[in-house]
Order: sequence, then structure tokens, then C-alpha cells
Amino acid sequence: VSRMATDLDEQVDAFRHRPLGDAGPFTFVTADALTMKVRENGRVVNAVVLLATGVNGDGHREVLGMRVATSETGSAWNEFFADLVARGLAGVRLVVSDAHAGLVESIAANLPGAVWQRCRTHYAANLMSITPKSLWPAVKAMLHSVYDQPDAASVQAQFDRLLDYVTDKLPAVAEHLDAARADILAFTGFPKDVWSQIWSNNPTERLNREIRRRTDSVGIFPNRNAIVRLVGAVLAEQTDEWAEGRRYLGLEVLTRCRQNPTTGTEVNTVLELSA
Repeated sequence: VSRMATDLDEQVDAFRHRPLGDAGPFTFVTADALTMKVRENGRVVNAVVLLATGVNGDGHREVLGMRVATSETGSAWNEFFADLVARGLAGVRLVVSDAHAGLVESIAANLPGAVWQRCRTHYAANLMSITPKSLWPAVKAMLHSVYDQPDAASVQAQFDRLLDYVTDKLPAVAEHLDAARADILAFTGFPKDVWSQIWSNNPTERLNREIRRRTDSVGIFPNRNAIVRLVGAVLAEQTDEWAEGRRYLGLEVLTRCRQNPTTGTEVNTVLELSA
């Protein structure tokens, strides 16, 4: 068992620290975190697994990295993204995540060329928390209608209608929506062909469920190395499956996504580093 664990640790370590430059550019990236229970110093505490996935230059998804941290802080995310960039992550146009302050700040600090897309699913939950329960079905329906529009101009127009609807009835909701507008509608700066893949973290949530399926049987990990070993092996396996499967995004649409909307030329993948 010890020899098997050693062999697995070597494989996971090679996967986690592999160079990313040859597989790029990574046009779209998602970032998320999972909480695991682990024994440390005779107590059961929470540890956080930081994850990032991306769409590579061939149109396939792959896991870019994972790191176990004590908690989800700005410094933890900063170290995580700095490592991804050092390993060759480049050419990212958009990063999708929830609105964790430390995460968003780390994206801006380490990946200055990327746009941030606030996950629409997480945002809806945030908005629901400040909306009266009796009015949430109507607000939710109008919010969903924003994403159902056929083009960017129509999305913006429908968002204006949503603001008009809530301004008098729910001023706090209107303020919340207006403040989040640019972040939750960032997807409109890209071709409509990819909107459903980039406006939320839902694809990563499916990966998270697979990780949970494997880790729930463990319950409490004996140490952090055990978390890295099991979760890392799951992520390496998933990346291999994605590489052998169909492309997540076609090459033609990826080329259009990498183009500067003003000039029509491909964005410099060295200057625009992202997660």
C-alpha cells in the first residue's frame, strides 16, 4: 500500500506542477473552492481545496491546478493564481467565479488582461437573499429573461426593464442589480455561441459533484497529503477523459473569442495573462 501511495503521489505531483504553456492559450477559466474535513493536531478542522479549470488551445477543458489551503483567503488565491501564471497560463480572456472578495482581487492582481464574469447562479442566490420572498418569483423570472435574449443589445435592454420594474418597489434590489451589472453581463462581450458555457460556474459544479462522490466515503481525511492524493487523482483522471472526449468549444469560435472586438485581431497571449 505504501509503494502504491508513493507511486500515486508522484503521478499527482507531476500533474499538479506540469507546464501549461504548450496547451494554451486558455481563453476561458473557472475558479472555485471546496471544503474538506481533515485531522490536524488532534482536532478535526476544515481545509479548502482551490480549483481552476480552463479551455485550452485545442478546445478541450482541463484542470489547471489545485491547492489545499487552511481557508479561502485572498492570500491563498493569490498564491494559487501566481503559480498558474508561473507554469505558463496565458491568453485568458475571461475568468468565471463567485464573488468571494479575495478571489476577485486575486484575479485582478495576477491576471490583469482578463475580464471577470460573476457566476449567474451564485448571483441569483445572492439577490434572492435580499428580495422579499413573495416577490422573488417575479424578480427571478425577469432576471432569467435577461439571459434568454438573442444578442448583447437585447440583453442590456432587458436588464434596463428589470431595473425599471424593481426601482420603485424594491430599491435595495435595484441598487444590488445596478452594482453587479457589468460583472454578471460580462459574457455579452463574446460570441453568443459560447454564452451558455461562460456565464456560470455550472460546468465546474458538475466536477465538484464528482469530487464529492469520491471523497464522501472518506469523510475525514487523516492529513492534507491524503486530500491532495485523492482529489488530485480524480482531477487528473477527469482531465484525461476530457482530452479524449469531444471538444468543449470549437476552434473557429475560440478564434473569434480571442480576437479584439475593436480591431478584429487576435489578442496578444503574452500580455493578457489570466486564470
